[in-house]
Amino acid sequence: MPRQNRVTPSGELIAVPARGTFMGNRGCLHDAGGQIRRAHNGRRWIICALEFKGRRLPLADPGRNTQLFFLDEATALAAGHRPCGECRRDAFRAFVETWTAANPRALPSPASIDDLDRVLHRQRLGPRLRAPLDALPDGAFVALADDPRPHLVLGGTLLPWAPEGYGARFHPPSAVVVEVLTPESIVDALRAGYRPTLHPSATGRDG
Repeated sequence: MPRQNRVTPSGELIAVPARGTFMGNRGCLHDAGGQIRRAHNGRRWIICALEFKGRRLPLADPGRNTQLFFLDEATALAAGHRPCGECRRDAFRAFVETWTAANPRALPSPASIDDLDRVLHRQRLGPRLRAPLDALPDGAFVALADDPRPHLVLGGTLLPWAPEGYGARFHPPSAVVVEVLTPESIVDALRAGYRPTLHPSATGRDG
């Protein structure tokens, strides 16, 4: 039976066989029996590489981080995670630089990564932004009023998300106002030029 360790763009933890292209964590979420008991434990939600220096991390050892899996980096960002500063050092530096430039008043000076994590935690637990679809950057995720699936914004189109990959892209009405799943400050970082790694199905499906 699959573990409940796959993350959706809305941050929900689900149990599916598909594994994804990134892993990460948000603290210890499981009990001694390996069952998920909480949605998060702490503010440091990170996105990690599946492999790093030959390490094999335990999935659900008692008292350790619960290892989570994401379809791709855009999915993880939508759920409120950010790149790990160790196993994804280049992505971490690019994200922090772009995020900080895009959100100049969000952090104290001097700022630490804990300050950034504090902002992200407040946004992922707070009310979601609503915005015109045509104002959103590539890599953001939205929810449509008439479709329960999360959708990735990419090249003026939307791609429906599923645990196994993206469905066929389509062109929605550009003026429609949507609920934005990706935290607002991360949307600003995407708009400022941060480019998340996408699942291969994002560029392999045409509508």
